[in-house]
Amino acid sequence: MILTLLAPALLLSQAASPATKPGAKPIAAPAAAGPADDATRLQRCIATIATDPVAARAEAGRWRMAGGGAAARDCGGLAFAAEKNWAAAAAEFESAARDAQLAHDDRAATYWAQGGNAWLAAGDATKARTALDSALTAGTLTGLQLGEARLDHARALVAADDLASARTDIDLALTTAGDDPLAWLLSATLARRMGNLPRARGDIAEALKRSPDDASVQLEAGNIAARDGDETRARAAWAEAARLAPDTPTARNAIAALRQFDPPKP
Repeated sequence: MILTLLAPALLLSQAASPATKPGAKPIAAPAAAGPADDATRLQRCIATIATDPVAARAEAGRWRMAGGGAAARDCGGLAFAAEKNWAAAAAEFESAARDAQLAHDDRAATYWAQGGNAWLAAGDATKARTALDSALTAGTLTGLQLGEARLDHARALVAADDLASARTDIDLALTTAGDDPLAWLLSATLARRMGNLPRARGDIAEALKRSPDDASVQLEAGNIAARDGDETRARAAWAEAARLAPDTPTARNAIAALRQFDPPKP
């Protein structure tokens, strides 16, 4: 029997941040600021984050003290996220969500989704689920934003070993985020874990169509082929994963999987 190594995409205990892990998602896009002055200031803050997140945090603090509200909190959260201080980022996004709720501002759902995404990056799936529950129950997310929030919610559910509920979330996410290769990767990984190999094969094929150069997609393609007993395809996919992302956890997992085919030592 060919041994498989689980892809990291659905294993929150092994996952790094969505912004740094191959096959994972970046922090959700910031909500559009309300008044024109806020929108301009938020865009200026985001531009500063790209070159100097510390300065952006300082600007967010000044803006908040001047009554900047949710948009200022969002700026601070994005700056913390750029520094990979995920727990602090999540706290800022959640504060932005609460400020927006008090102002009866529909952007609250987007801020909750950002908070949930950051909690996943911080490795706290319980807090992520709580934030994402708030984002989804608000009923104001639509389109891709709704799909991405459902994907994150599914990741939190997998961490709680609620695979059936995660399956429901991912199936719903695919209706609005079906162009995202990560959605298909997560779906394929979950199908394999649940023993549904026909579904896993179909979903990983969709992920490969959209992102054949993603090492995490290739790693999972190898895992599914291995579970299917197809040594040739498993070897090829794992070798490609190692080639695409050298010196990464994904490559190390692929290389470890390939070692089972090494000839026994005398």
